[in-house]
Amino acid sequence: MGLLQSLPFYFTKCIVWEGSNFRSIHEACLRGSIHGDIVVVVTSKQGCGGADYARDKGLPVILFPKNKLEADGISPADLVATLRSFEVDFVLLAGYLKLIPAELIQAYPRSILNIHPSLLPAFGGKGNYGMKVHKAVIASGARYTGPTIHFVDEHYDTGRILAQRVVPVLAKDTAEELAARVLREEHRIYVEVITALCEDRVIWREDGVPIIRSKENPNEYS
Repeated sequence: MGLLQSLPFYFTKCIVWEGSNFRSIHEACLRGSIHGDIVVVVTSKQGCGGADYARDKGLPVILFPKNKLEADGISPADLVATLRSFEVDFVLLAGYLKLIPAELIQAYPRSILNIHPSLLPAFGGKGNYGMKVHKAVIASGARYTGPTIHFVDEHYDTGRILAQRVVPVLAKDTAEELAARVLREEHRIYVEVITALCEDRVIWREDGVPIIRSKENPNEYS
């Protein structure tokens, strides 16, 4: 299918802000801001808020991976095959805490995006997620933080950075206050990036760095 009709899918795990980025993206698709549709949701936990929201909206939900607690989960190979059957073009992650299987990365090169609640490469890596990130940012004395959108590779939070949004860290911030401020920017930046992706405005420089071409001025990049 053409890129302007790209069909992303959402890969979620139950987290503190469960389902909020998913809802933001889905609502943008419904109102036409994003020229694409979410066609399937993958979750690692059946009772996750994102999965419940998807079912309410009539979206198919797939359980991955299979484990002792979720015996109905599917294998990496079956996941790839299922996504192919849905004609998925892009994979959108938010809150998934495990490494993405190599089979999926190989099947969707330069097509898997993740959002992280800090300005990577700071405060990234295994074990750095959710409220842990915001607490670490405050404890470090950093004056700025913010969400990062990056492409996914075989490691935690090391894929090429596509977009970032700066958020101030205030002197008396609690982790919860900072998290709420960052989350508002997450909703905005993820929708903006997916819009650019579906409009074929993500360009890869010769050195392998992805940049976004301005919609208003094709000669300007961010």
